[in-house]
Amino acid sequence: MNQHIILNHNEISHKVTRMAYQIYETFIDEDRVVIAGIQGNGYRLAQLLAEEVRRVSPLETILCEVQLDKSNPRGNISSTPAREQLADTGLVLVDDVLHSGTTLIYAVRYFLDIPLRKFKTAVLVDRNHKMFPVKADFKGISLSTSLQEHVEVVLDGPERVAYLR
Repeated sequence: MNQHIILNHNEISHKVTRMAYQIYETFIDEDRVVIAGIQGNGYRLAQLLAEEVRRVSPLETILCEVQLDKSNPRGNISSTPAREQLADTGLVLVDDVLHSGTTLIYAVRYFLDIPLRKFKTAVLVDRNHKMFPVKADFKGISLSTSLQEHVEVVLDGPERVAYLR
């Protein structure tokens, strides 16, 4: 398997810090912000972002996990805490890779029924192959790839890495 590293551990750490500052700048007039990660790597990235937002800002940062089946994003979606508890907050929806936009658009739809003060999206890698009108407000890197290539992000373990194969 031919793999090409696109982000190493230090670069991912730098991207997370930069995104945390961007989140703080965007929500500077708010008292609190919800960092909502899509289960799996999206949630792990949300954890890293929440830790960093807490480090660089005075914002109360609430971590939220969005449970969604990526193979069937039209199916049941839930969150912890429940979306009703997130009313009147600013929210950042997080996933690791934005490819076609399918997962992100259905997760966005899940939150549209609640009154949010601001709603933004964040991804570590934006692949530029969107089929839906969704964009990443905060992104670590934009990457033009072929449809046959696959981006894999590893956020658990001692070395974080993103690679293209």
